[in-house]
Amino acid sequence: MLHAVVQHGAGPARRAPRSTSREASMYDYDMVVIGSGPSGRRAAVQAAKLGKSTLVVEKGRRVGGVSVHTGTIPSKTLRETVLNLSGWRERGFYGRSYRVKQDIGAADLMARLQKTLDHEVEVLEHQFSRNTVRTARGEARFISPHEVEITADAGEKRVVSAAHVLIACGTRPFRPDYVPFNQTNVFDSDEIIEVPKLPRSLVVIGAGVIGVEYATIFSALDVAVTLIEPRSSFLDFIDKELIDEFMHELRDRNVGLRLGSAVTSIERSESGPVVVRLADGRHVTAEMLLFAAGRVGATDRLNLDAAGITVDHRGRISVNPATLQTVIPHIYAAGDVIGFPSLASTSMEQGRVAACHAFGLAPPPPPEYFPYGIYSVPEISTTGLTEEEVRQKGIPYEVGVARFRETSRGHIMGLDSGMMKMIFSLKTRRLLGVHILGEGATELIHIGQAVLNLKGTIDYFIENTFNYPTLAEAYKIAGLDAWNRMGR
Repeated sequence: MLHAVVQHGAGPARRAPRSTSREASMYDYDMVVIGSGPSGRRAAVQAAKLGKSTLVVEKGRRVGGVSVHTGTIPSKTLRETVLNLSGWRERGFYGRSYRVKQDIGAADLMARLQKTLDHEVEVLEHQFSRNTVRTARGEARFISPHEVEITADAGEKRVVSAAHVLIACGTRPFRPDYVPFNQTNVFDSDEIIEVPKLPRSLVVIGAGVIGVEYATIFSALDVAVTLIEPRSSFLDFIDKELIDEFMHELRDRNVGLRLGSAVTSIERSESGPVVVRLADGRHVTAEMLLFAAGRVGATDRLNLDAAGITVDHRGRISVNPATLQTVIPHIYAAGDVIGFPSLASTSMEQGRVAACHAFGLAPPPPPEYFPYGIYSVPEISTTGLTEEEVRQKGIPYEVGVARFRETSRGHIMGLDSGMMKMIFSLKTRRLLGVHILGEGATELIHIGQAVLNLKGTIDYFIENTFNYPTLAEAYKIAGLDAWNRMGR
């Protein structure tokens, strides 16, 4: 699948001349991009590098989309700030009570966040400028398959036409009527980054990626966290052994897990606690609530009917996964608005692929595997097949496991947790999957990704030298563990 490719450049530097075809001359722009998130900005830059006139329409105050302003960058910045100020990484040496800053407040978190966001916006604005990508601030809506109306904040309207349109509007939090959002003590996942004060207790509804990330970030601040999920399991696309290990760590930190029971009601007052009642008769009380049970495509105001495009019950658009085309061939969609995997990394590549296809440039075949990163505390990252998937395929296999505490770097860092799991085929000796839980997991995973896509075997890990001391040594330890079990 093309959306599985992860690549951070703007693509092959095959520059095409600015369009002078009769079809293109009929329109104001060769491509109009709705949204400036990861997929939108990558598509715009790629189109511009091909010599095409490009306009990006962004309804927010600044370019960057959800990824920069309320999603990926803010949540990861918040995580890094919490780990630094709380002294989380040093507690293995200095004890659980150790802190770099004793009294951490919301203002401490916001200061670093604002600096990071300003930098991200400046980089993006410069990237647009040097590639001659034009931008327009306002809300976009279709008035025909080739025409988009842009409404500015002051109400002025203008219509632009385009030979191709990319819908990259992203998503927004799902906000059901039974949740009493108030931006005081009941928040959605976009609002939580501007929390006015840090609570002593927090209940998180929804154990998806976003819910798990925020639950563990607040837990690292020693906030008493309860995580509620109506299903009996969570993060089902992750190897089950890693999730079991992750749940053990959460329980060890006194994170309450309420799995397998739906929420029946939520009661709150402006100054009092929030009470969540569950179908199994339990109730959970906390100072603050985060509702993170899913997101919906931000498509309701695009007037997609005028373009001949429909959406599903969550506002998502169906596309051809190979080309990113919608049912209307000249209209593309990319990023979170088309659903899984909803990663900034894969969204960037989707935008590039869409722009390349629109202007007749075939991108190279995509790699088979891409990494998935969850920025929880601790991190989780995975690529390739899980053990459950290997079993379903009937592949004879062996597993190798390394604990970070087995590495010298782990001792130096004071790590007492963290693991790497690798799965190998007994028949071909090829690597089938890599699954990592712990410090630096989202960085370490790329070694496994490279070996997977190059169809490497266990011999790579046995025969190669890794820097010492590093956490990457875990690859060799896990490889030797599997090799010892595989027989000669």
